[in-house]
Amino acid sequence: MPTSEKTKCAWCLSAPDYEAYHDEHWGRPVYDDQQMFMFLILETFQAGLNWLMVWRKREAFAQAFYQFNPHQVAQMTEDDVERLAQDAGIIRNRSKIRAAIKNAKATLKLQEEGLGLTDYFWSWTMGQVQERGMNQPIQATSPLSDLISADLKKRGFSFVGSTVIYAHLQASGLVNDHDASCFRASEVRALARPHGKP
Repeated sequence: MPTSEKTKCAWCLSAPDYEAYHDEHWGRPVYDDQQMFMFLILETFQAGLNWLMVWRKREAFAQAFYQFNPHQVAQMTEDDVERLAQDAGIIRNRSKIRAAIKNAKATLKLQEEGLGLTDYFWSWTMGQVQERGMNQPIQATSPLSDLISADLKKRGFSFVGSTVIYAHLQASGLVNDHDASCFRASEVRALARPHGKP
């Protein structure tokens, strides 16, 4: 049962914590680099799996990956990979664990170029939130996610296919994919910052 009488996206009503994720997080524009890195890491672990399962493990992921600090994650070694592969609190996929470390290193390279992860993603939309058309269904990929996915791969990121990146754009608010009738559609829209504003 819904936790309130407000109209919401139908997909979130299957579990109370899924609904809470929808109400409090999904689509809220992210402007913090560490939070942007968090969503990217969680989305890469979600690849081929269920997002709710990953979201429920987020505290364990935070503990495993130094609260999603890319500087610390980038220093992790193969010994850390083997250690985390035994950690039942996270998804014990060695390829995805290695990808998290690789993605942290690629994130630091972006920073060396003067681009934080937040600036990098928002630069693709010129700071504007992309809106889904009134009668358009939610999609799995978009031309924008195709472009970003290809660029990230060139920059050394892993597990960043177009589907993963589109989900990341939805979660971090670059794409407002709430249904037009959902109460959160206008709320997250109001949180967006004009391009160039702190």
